[in-house]
Amino acid sequence: MVVPLLSYGQEIDYDSLLQRVDTVENPVYKPVVSLAYGVLNFRGDVKNSLITPVVGNQAGMLSVATFIDKKNQYYIANFNFLLGKLTANEYSHTDLTRNLNFETWLYSFGINVEYRFGHLITNTSFIRPYVSLGIENINFSSKGDLEDADGQAYYYWSDGTIREAPESMAGAATLYRDYDYETDLRLRENTEYGLGTYNQRSLAIPAGAGLHFLINSRAFFSLGVSYHYAFSDYIDNVAYEGTSLQGAKGNDSYVYSHLTVHFDLFSDPATRTVDLMYADAEFDPLFFDDEDGDFVLDVSDRCPGTPYGVEVDTLGCPLDGDMDRVPDYLDQELETAPDAWVDDHGVTVSEEAFYASIEPRIEAMQREDVEAYLTMIRSEYRLSSSQVIPEKFKSLDEDNDGYISFEELLKTVDLYFDFQLELDIDELRELNGFFFSQ
Repeated sequence: MVVPLLSYGQEIDYDSLLQRVDTVENPVYKPVVSLAYGVLNFRGDVKNSLITPVVGNQAGMLSVATFIDKKNQYYIANFNFLLGKLTANEYSHTDLTRNLNFETWLYSFGINVEYRFGHLITNTSFIRPYVSLGIENINFSSKGDLEDADGQAYYYWSDGTIREAPESMAGAATLYRDYDYETDLRLRENTEYGLGTYNQRSLAIPAGAGLHFLINSRAFFSLGVSYHYAFSDYIDNVAYEGTSLQGAKGNDSYVYSHLTVHFDLFSDPATRTVDLMYADAEFDPLFFDDEDGDFVLDVSDRCPGTPYGVEVDTLGCPLDGDMDRVPDYLDQELETAPDAWVDDHGVTVSEEAFYASIEPRIEAMQREDVEAYLTMIRSEYRLSSSQVIPEKFKSLDEDNDGYISFEELLKTVDLYFDFQLELDIDELRELNGFFFSQ
């Protein structure tokens, strides 16, 4: 039974014959570019009375990431640049010294190592948690909103208003904050601010966590939060020591909540399409025809025109179980004895009947018929023959049976024309005559 590879009449996808899709065994992973947008919230001595952790101050981050262990892809190194603002505004009606504010642009350059739980979760999972830890360099320049647009200093009164003079002076005009942070707090020489020109650069330790969501093999997005602990207590210009406004013990910090989109634009793909050598050739659709519908393409079919539905072998020829050269679908005697003479219907006949059936034919006898005929009559000729093989032809009797068989004759002829036999044409004719005289 032949299993068909192509259904008769089915449209062939020629593109699949021109290309091959291979799996990339050792892909090269190149940096992944990420863009983040989120909010910053300050954690320090100056409390935030206006901005909630949900709102915060806008900030953006650009990252470039690459695998540290490219084999297992468990650990990722992220190189980050963050830009945003930190702001805090603290109000108190009972402690007028706690009406503090500051704003600073914050720049940070850093690196962190990220772990995505690759030991437990595959790279193709839709959701993947992560944790990270790193180090960064931060730059800040804290300024305060201490004066209005006309240069009038703010004085906070216990009734919650802001005036142009201290509360002890009656009739002072009411002022309103313009939220223009114009004063460099380091240079402010008063009892509240006495830290001097401290360094506005510091190291910080960022620790983060979040979830990655897979979009496709080239992109994913994440929701995350990172806590940044600075090695400085001066971001808000209030410290535990060195100023009359004593802050809490410990350094300043801030929180960055963000949405990030990641793009893997340059790594090798998981699979690669290979154009085959004959991709530019123009194929004749007839090359793929199967005219007789036997599921063997015409280009390989040795028996074209087989009736539809007839069972065929891999060469497209009808099956012939008893090897009598009459296909089974026409054979009226399916189990003919080996080497028996048969007629056109596969039925056993005598030698005389077979020979008589082929005499009127105009076309030449097939070589297979000749071989079969000569094999059948060989024993009869041998019984009636007393011929002895001439000495010069004895080497051609390979089976040493004292008889030159048809197969041995054919082999001799082939060797002669291949120039591998030392016989001339006259001797070949003599051999032929001897064969038929046996």
